[in-house]
Amino acid sequence: MVNVRSYAFYLPFSIYHLPFMDDVKFNKIILFVNSLVPLALLAWDAYWQKLGANPIEYFLRTTGVLTLVFLFITLSVTPLRQRFGWNQLIKFRRMLGLYAFFYGFLHLITYSIFDKSLNLSAIISDIWQRPFIAVGMTSFFLMIPLAITSTNAMIKRLGGKNWQKLHRLVYLTAIGGVVHFYMIQKSDITYPFLFAALLLGLFWFRIHQWNNKAEKN
Repeated sequence: MVNVRSYAFYLPFSIYHLPFMDDVKFNKIILFVNSLVPLALLAWDAYWQKLGANPIEYFLRTTGVLTLVFLFITLSVTPLRQRFGWNQLIKFRRMLGLYAFFYGFLHLITYSIFDKSLNLSAIISDIWQRPFIAVGMTSFFLMIPLAITSTNAMIKRLGGKNWQKLHRLVYLTAIGGVVHFYMIQKSDITYPFLFAALLLGLFWFRIHQWNNKAEKN
């Protein structure tokens, strides 16, 4: 079985070259292909029936991790751009964010269709009895307006300031995603802890940035 989750954590390093290459179109192709590799690996393992004793659970866990990975890569664009002057990264943030939404959508679809067979009463009961599902769904639904308003036309329609305010929801999504991940883990909380530590670092950067702006004003 291919270790898709390991590849998920390799993804940030697989696109490290993006700030150093001028061909944006070529870079987007590389990013597009790299971002689909985990899904291709999952499909390969599914075809050969190598997803373990519980394929649905494996697919759920993997797409959940991929959602968080892409979400955190997206959130890291601004700090990396401002800290190291990698201004090229801003051109890839939209695609990264949409991939976070894409894998979150696959995560939800897998749960709703393959795990619960679109049984609405079973889903509602599950949400009521297992709070981590409610947290995860809330986090995903917060991503929907972000995905819808990711186009240039929507930015112009909303106005830059309003668009920025709306897209701060991504931090609530990240918090919910980390809490959801932590609540699922029964014993090993290494990965949830790593995501939480990274999230704290991103919050520290934002708070530091806001303080600097306040001092200048």
